[in-house]
Amino acid sequence: MDKTLHWSFPLPRTHTGMLMGNGVLGVMVWGEGNVLRITVNRGDFWDHRGGKEWTDQMSFDNIRDRLERNDRDGLLEAFKIPTKGPREPERPSLLPLGRVELVFPGEWRLTTGRIELSTGTVVASLSDGRGTSRDVKVEIAMDRPVLWLQHDAGLPFPEVRIVTCWQYPKLAEKLVAIGFVEPEKFEEDGWFGWVQSRVAAGDRPLCVMGKKDAKSCSVALSLEYGADVASARAEARSTLQRVVQAGRTELQRANGEWWKRYWADVPRLQMPDADLDFLYHYGMYKFAGLTNPSGLAAGLQGPWIEEYQLPPWSGDYHFNINVQMCYQPAYAGNRLANLKPMLDLIQSWMPILRDNAKKFVGINDGLVLPHAVDDRCRIIGAFWTGTIDHGCTAWVGKMMFDYWQFGGGDDAFLRQTVYPFLHGAMRVYEEMLDRDASGAFSLPISVSPEYRGAAMNAWGRNASFQLACIHWLIGALRECCRVLGETPRPIWGEIEKSLPMACVEGEPQRQRIHLWSGTDLEESHRHHSHLAGITPFDVIDPNDSAWKDVVAQSINHWIRKGMGLWSGWCMPWASALHQRVGNVDMSVIILKIWKSVFTNTGHGTLHDCQFAGLTLMGISTSASQETKAEIMQMDGGMGVTATLLEGMAQARKGMIHLFAGAPKSWMDVSFSGVRCPGAFLVSATRQAGQVSSVTVVSERGGEFKLANPWPAGVGVRSSAGQLNDSASVLILTTKPGESITLTPES
Repeated sequence: MDKTLHWSFPLPRTHTGMLMGNGVLGVMVWGEGNVLRITVNRGDFWDHRGGKEWTDQMSFDNIRDRLERNDRDGLLEAFKIPTKGPREPERPSLLPLGRVELVFPGEWRLTTGRIELSTGTVVASLSDGRGTSRDVKVEIAMDRPVLWLQHDAGLPFPEVRIVTCWQYPKLAEKLVAIGFVEPEKFEEDGWFGWVQSRVAAGDRPLCVMGKKDAKSCSVALSLEYGADVASARAEARSTLQRVVQAGRTELQRANGEWWKRYWADVPRLQMPDADLDFLYHYGMYKFAGLTNPSGLAAGLQGPWIEEYQLPPWSGDYHFNINVQMCYQPAYAGNRLANLKPMLDLIQSWMPILRDNAKKFVGINDGLVLPHAVDDRCRIIGAFWTGTIDHGCTAWVGKMMFDYWQFGGGDDAFLRQTVYPFLHGAMRVYEEMLDRDASGAFSLPISVSPEYRGAAMNAWGRNASFQLACIHWLIGALRECCRVLGETPRPIWGEIEKSLPMACVEGEPQRQRIHLWSGTDLEESHRHHSHLAGITPFDVIDPNDSAWKDVVAQSINHWIRKGMGLWSGWCMPWASALHQRVGNVDMSVIILKIWKSVFTNTGHGTLHDCQFAGLTLMGISTSASQETKAEIMQMDGGMGVTATLLEGMAQARKGMIHLFAGAPKSWMDVSFSGVRCPGAFLVSATRQAGQVSSVTVVSERGGEFKLANPWPAGVGVRSSAGQLNDSASVLILTTKPGESITLTPES
């Protein structure tokens, strides 16, 4: 990947920094004037105290009874957080840590920064104001929590300063209040750093160890745990000694090989839009640091935890869209291995998920995953609507199924992991459903993510989001049964026939998809969950004659309500929805708006708007936009990256549509190596507004369906394989390992 991305200093805040990561260690490179700041943390640096487990009071029958009786006090009692000790937090949280600052002589000023994608190297350039420029190169080891900073020989060796999170007074007060003590700092013979102890039993101390060497113009850092303060220092020093002894050249060699392998898999996109080109390449670069296969499962912020505050929402795992969006580029982006840390973490929680289902609906073969948890699956917060949002479990099941379907696992993985998870999720829905005298099913108590918050009216019958999840689950389970030779449960067919795919209500000829029965979309809302049947669950085809008018009415109503309460992460979802209904130009415009409104001066991706005018999400009447704390999340940026990929080769109802996200004004656009369901890798070129070639590489063999990209009457040539063509569909029958190129007849 011979490409370089560019920044300009000043980068005045932590989350404006250029990001580096290896799936465990997170680094933000920022600063201004003569001070280069390096914020560091780890994605597993938790305070594990607080939170709650699923209790018998949180049963579906109990919740239903209290909601139907409007028993607010009883409902809050069921979901309350257990009483904590005097210095114990209510919820687990990832913890702030600190940074290292390189202070250069005053005449040297930071000017520009860049990321060299081929090696993952971050470079900060300084000028002395007299025409002389020198660089500081920052390199992160991709296989261990180590960072190496090297500056040019002509640049004076800097003063190295430590800034821990305790140097922020308000944060220090909060930490003291929950039992933390200040870190132990040290500096001796060129070694420096600090050790931050934690409070909970089993939460080991973390040491940030540095080694500075003026002779070699270098500063190296490592972050390691130990059983106690002394052993944490020893572990960090040992790690750093091995790296320093091997030398920077060895680190560069290993990094070069790692990034070469990574970019070899990643699709190439050629788009005639500089903004989107930047978002794609920076997005796939960040995806590597967020989801390294040898790293940790990524939460809201991945390993990039700021030093000046406890991270918003604890930096936890949100499963009602956020985790799914963080991992979305893995599929079309041909990096399925990056899903493994998350899939493995969820597998480790299976006993907890079974116990949750037992307490929720009284069965032994179900699974329930709450929407917000820590890395031990402890429930974070008392948000009852999120906790009972069973769509979280279904959506995680979709992550697993898609991993297999896109080519990430064999039939043994399907049998041992995917099928049991989907089956367990569906069993819970079966218990939640009501059945009337005619045999028709309905979902009596259901929620649409975050709609009306946790109010007593934040629920209803047949929430469209949950209906989409149920129908997707049944379709996926049927496919599992087909491949594995299992017999589908008869109840699935009964549910399919009588349970609607969405809650469609309204006057004749003006019907549209509602949130749930009796509740239309009343206002602008960040979670487009009532439209999830269109995407991501793909159970509703907007072009199907049975749905076309309903979808059009629903999309028009959604547009009418506007973006006034949208957040950063909901923008790429909106872009994807516009792609699905053919509003391609709007799909692109939304992504460009997102870049302007929901990224900061350093391209950090934000939950809230960075300036007023588009949305009220994050607009405060008590603090100026300039002084409010930034909420950085990775979901929006990863969603944008995935939307760009899927806009090249988009799967709808088992058929691939080319350039669904490329406006007609993009006369010349191409892509290569986009992964599609069925373990196909697809490449295509559009020249002068016409598709000139399509290449399909089949890993498994099988049938590949392509929406015909050529006008009626144009014949199609195939370089291999069996081709059946029609006016609208091209069907290729492929063999494992086969590569087939399609071109139009001249």
